[in-house]
Amino acid sequence: MTLTPFSFSTVADIHLEWGGAGKIGALLQTRFDARNLLLVTDRGLIDAGMIAPVEDALAQAGFTVTVFDEVVADPPEDIVRGCTAIARDKGVDIVLGLGGGSSLDIAKLVAVTIGSDQDLSDMYGIGNVKGTRVPLALVPTTAGTGSEVTNIAIITTGETTKMGVVSPQLYADFVLLDAELTVGLPQVHTAATGIDAMVHAIEAYTSKHKKNPLSDALAREALRLLGGNLVAACKDGTNREARENMLLGALLAGQAFANSPVAAVHALAYPLGGHYHLPHGLTNALMLGPVLRFNASAAAPLYAELADVMGAAGDGDVQARAEDFVRHMDTLMDESGAPRRLRDSGVTDNSLSMLARDAMKQTRLLVNNPVEVTEEDALELYRQAY
Repeated sequence: MTLTPFSFSTVADIHLEWGGAGKIGALLQTRFDARNLLLVTDRGLIDAGMIAPVEDALAQAGFTVTVFDEVVADPPEDIVRGCTAIARDKGVDIVLGLGGGSSLDIAKLVAVTIGSDQDLSDMYGIGNVKGTRVPLALVPTTAGTGSEVTNIAIITTGETTKMGVVSPQLYADFVLLDAELTVGLPQVHTAATGIDAMVHAIEAYTSKHKKNPLSDALAREALRLLGGNLVAACKDGTNREARENMLLGALLAGQAFANSPVAAVHALAYPLGGHYHLPHGLTNALMLGPVLRFNASAAAPLYAELADVMGAAGDGDVQARAEDFVRHMDTLMDESGAPRRLRDSGVTDNSLSMLARDAMKQTRLLVNNPVEVTEEDALELYRQAY
């Protein structure tokens, strides 16, 4: 069997260490010459006491640190512009993003915009970023988005719309995985972000156009780690083994979908985030079940393979194993404690048609789905999730 041509890219340097955030200064000092650092994070992590030790570690290693803590969920364009202005004013020459996916996305974009005269609005889409960027390091505090190893940043561009910047310049130079930072994450966020990571792996594995052997291998291992540790991490947030396996699984899933892009689950999730300001991980979790069943007619052979990877109960032919996989995912989501219905998350039934119309705008994602999704299909999927 000959191989279809494919490309695969990822970050160059990844370090995993429990408690590694306390050594971040030394880790960066040996890798970069730049010393005027911008730390991009959110106020919640500062209030939780997680940022002060990082600042101390950086200062001890000779870094001058400017903290930007105004990142919010679903960050709008003015956050990027405001952060860029501060970075330029301070003469920043290296960016460190520490936090959830939103903080990492802002860090990625600001590392590009600091020295660029290209407007943010001209960067949206695939491959539109011009020029280079300052050195960039990323430290995730949730096991979900995989943003630390993707070349994608998602920004809220209007009242309810989101757009993505996809470009190789957004790959970080260095990633630190310190699962100790995820210990304080509440159960519902652990569940939603963990399911989000599983969505990344599943959609990468079933992506229509850029599915490739490297992403496949990463997606399988990601699902093995995530599926085997999600419930344990949700039931006991201090479980070090579960936390580390979830964080590593999320990173592997991020590497997979950065090269084999996500599809309909994300396309239907984005309008929920835009209109109802629900966390991205939660919106993916809410839409996963209906989309898995919708795609099963075309993706059954791949679902059957994933059933074996995850040790889903049952046996039989490909179709039976595909059904076992969907059932296994439903059980995992139930046991995680994540909300399962749109109605339980504040979504109203009279908005479903509007959501379906908005989902159709996500052509960058829908083209990757193994089954074509029409507006009528999208509406029915929202009804099933409701």
